Amino acid sequence: MISAERLTKRFGAFTAIEDVSFEVQRGEIVGFLGPNGAGKSTTMRIVAGVFPPSHGHVRIDGHDTVSDPLRARALVGYFPERVSVYVDMTTRHYLRYVGEMKGLGRGAARRAAGEAMASCSLDPVADRLIGTLSKGYRQRVGIAQALVGAPRVLILDEPTAGLDPEQVADMRALIRDLRADRTVILSTHILPEVEATCDRVIIIHRGRVLALDTPANLNRRV
Repeated sequence: MISAERLTKRFGAFTAIEDVSFEVQRGEIVGFLGPNGAGKSTTMRIVAGVFPPSHGHVRIDGHDTVSDPLRARALVGYFPERVSVYVDMTTRHYLRYVGEMKGLGRGAARRAAGEAMASCSLDPVADRLIGTLSKGYRQRVGIAQALVGAPRVLILDEPTAGLDPEQVADMRALIRDLRADRTVILSTHILPEVEATCDRVIIIHRGRVLALDTPANLNRRV
């Protein structure tokens, strides 16, 4: 479903990632594990089509993110590390707005918003202003906006950052449930996070991939 080949990204003289390659199969949950500044967010932004690599290629279901960006991006839902939402909108209104911004008609956007709210258990707060919601619910709204339009690939950058233990457990359960009909990539710097949610783990440090394996195999190697 996702194929990344020798990705390198430079910002002036600074090299954020170098020679990063990996593949993610349909229906997998794969986690990027590494300390802050390791290159996780840069890699995920390239996969999401936020900006192009300096070198290398990413293909989403065969569509290159640089040469065929519209088709590639249409397959991806992206939850950024610092999710921005309109706090003066209700959850329902905001998700319908996101659907229309993604090119859905008004009726289709309404249906897509309802499906995303159901997937993220947001119905109890559908008509509340986002600005009044807890951190956990705001994170769910962020994931719901990524789900609008039923993308085949979901990219989650630090989805549990800032949540309390109960909210973290709820978020992990939500991520596991989302795998039913889509491929998921998430990033974290917390080892139990990938152990609890991921089929495979990509360990990245100083912009390079150090290991790619299942959590159980990595534990045995350590």
